[in-house]
This record gives sequence, structure tokens and C-alpha cells, in this order.
Amino acid sequence: MIYVGIDAAKDKHDCCILSGNGQTVREAFTFQNNHQGFEQLKTEIRRSSEAEGSGQIRTGLESTGHYSGNLEAFLRSSGVELVVFNPLQVNLYRKSQTLRKTKTDKVDAKCIAQLLMTAESNPVSVSYQTQELKALTRHRSRLVSQRTKLKVSISRLVVMLFPELPTVCNSVTQAAIKALLLEMPGACQIAAWRIDRLTNLLSKASKGRYGRAKAEEIKALAQQSIGANSPATSLELRLTLQHLDFLQKQTHDLDKTIRVAVEQIQSPLLSIPGIGTTLAAIILAEIGDIHRFSSPDKLQAFAGLDPSTYQSGKFKADKTPMVKHGSTYLRWALMQAARLVAMNCETFGRYLATKQAQGKHYFVALGHTAKKLIRVIFHILNANEDFVPQT
Repeated sequence: MIYVGIDAAKDKHDCCILSGNGQTVREAFTFQNNHQGFEQLKTEIRRSSEAEGSGQIRTGLESTGHYSGNLEAFLRSSGVELVVFNPLQVNLYRKSQTLRKTKTDKVDAKCIAQLLMTAESNPVSVSYQTQELKALTRHRSRLVSQRTKLKVSISRLVVMLFPELPTVCNSVTQAAIKALLLEMPGACQIAAWRIDRLTNLLSKASKGRYGRAKAEEIKALAQQSIGANSPATSLELRLTLQHLDFLQKQTHDLDKTIRVAVEQIQSPLLSIPGIGTTLAAIILAEIGDIHRFSSPDKLQAFAGLDPSTYQSGKFKADKTPMVKHGSTYLRWALMQAARLVAMNCETFGRYLATKQAQGKHYFVALGHTAKKLIRVIFHILNANEDFVPQT
């Protein structure tokens, strides 16, 4: 067995190759992030394998997002056994090997190769469907994050232009109010509009829920508003609302693509009441191959939902926070799924209520429910069978 450690970066990567007994077979070298560089890596691995007389090759690198994506695909297509490490794990291992604060790309490459020899880690097996699903769900997460920031900006601008408006509506980003502000982004403009035009706009945008009474209420507030008459701020509000509409359309289109991808996978995850296609897509994409995890506890640790432990001498802390060192996307999806499953499944609903009855805070109880859900997910994905509620 030879161990190949690779430190991935944007324009180049560093590699170090060790033998089965930890001896350096190939000193750390640099290869470019292009076709020639990948072929150079392949040649060096083959030479090292022939020199050691071993056909077994194990390659490792730390997860660096998009920087290592093409390299990972190349190694998998070459039939190389690949292990992807959490950067935190690599960092802690490097610090444990020396008291000197030495960090270079070549040192990291050798450290990853050494970690390959000692760590209990399974090779990564990622299907094309999972890779595509992961790209889709993570892009959706970025869109939702941008959308949230825009909604905060809209609320800020409304406070400046028409601070009384939020008192007569559920949200300033609901359909009817958005349509109103796109036409008249400010109290001064709304106060000057004819009541019949205002009524028609609100009625159409709200699909009949808002009528003349709501229009008169909003116009009366606009006439007495202390909001600023600022053309610049009004233009900013209109452009922000248009940007929000664009992001919402993109998210809608993305959701349709995700729905099709999840339906093709036909995962038993959708049989759990409360888990829809979006949450199922995120969970499946982040977990990848369920056989990477030998137990539900390891899946729980990967999600960062396991509690930290602190004990020194006779002291042992009984209230410790979650580790939160795993996949942020998976952790969020599991917590959301736990809340929804508790609302739609009597068994999980009772479990959440029991934890709250024990005096636990709602989010602590929800964390316990998420851990119970992890055990269920681990079982049904391994057995490839639908969820059956317990009575």
C-alpha cells in the first residue's frame, strides 16, 4: 500500500507519497491545476507504486469545496481509492505532530498522507446523481441566503419611507404589499393615488383578499405618515423588490429541477411524513453514500449534532453545547425535518413533547428529536425500505 497525500489549492496542488511503513517514496512536489498537472500526478503515483511493488494506492485530500472538485473527479475516474478529510481534522492532526507552528502546503500534503495511514476512514463513493443534487441544493441555499438579506433591506427601506405600513399587513414582502410598493414606493406616492386604482391593485395582487376597506386604511395612514419623501430611497426600494422577485423566480425554477432529481432517485426518505423533496434532496446530497457510516452515531457526528464532552479530574460537565463541526447544510436540514416530522408524525410529536416536559428548552428538545430522526434515516437508507410509524 502507498499513501498519497494531496493539499489542494486554486491554481496548483502539492503532493507527497509515503510507503506502507511511513517512509517517503516521493518528496513533496507541486503540480498545476490543469490537464498536464493531473497527468503528472498520475505518472508520479504509477512510478511510486512500481517502485514499491504495490498495486494498492490510497489517496487523501481535505475538503476544499470547489478548489478540489475537478481533482476529485479525476482521481475517481482513474480508479484511485479516495478519502476526503474534514479540514479541521487535518489541522488538529498537524498541530499534534509538532510544537512548532509550521504550516506550508508541502507540510500539509505530507500530514494528509500520514493521516491516511492512521485514520479510520472509508473511501468516498459518490454517484453522479448525488454530485448533481449537491450542486443544486447548495446553490439553492445561497439563493435563499441572498433572498433573506434582501427582505431585511426591504424592511429597512419601508421604515424610512412608510413606517406605518407594517402595522396593517402581515409582511412587507407579501404579494399584495410588494405589488403596491413596486408601483408606489413611498407614503407620498400612495397618498396621491386615487382610491379606486389603489383598490384594484391590492385586490388583484391579493387575489381578492384585500378590498376597498384595506385600500382606504393604507391611504389614510399614508396621508398622515412621517415617512421621508426621498426619490433616491424610493428607487432603491423599487430595485430591491425587483431583485427579490428575480431571486424568487430562480428559486422556484431550481426547486422544480430538484424535485425531478429526487423523484429519479426514488429514496425511501420521502416516505417519512413531513420530509418533502427539498429537505430530502439536501439530506441525501450531504450524506452521499450511507454505507460510509457504520453507525447512526457516526452520521450524527458528521452532521455536527453530537454533544461535546468536557471532563477533568472529578469534574464532568453535564451541560455542553453541540459540536457543530460537521456539515452545516445537513445539520440545518435535519433540524428543520425534525420540526416538520414532529408536526406530521404522532410518534415524533410525543417524543418532542416528552423532552419539553422534562424541562428542556424547545431547541434542545428539537435537537433530541433530530437525533432520533437520524437513527430512523440511517435504518431506512441502509435497508432501502419505507418508513413505518410506530404506534
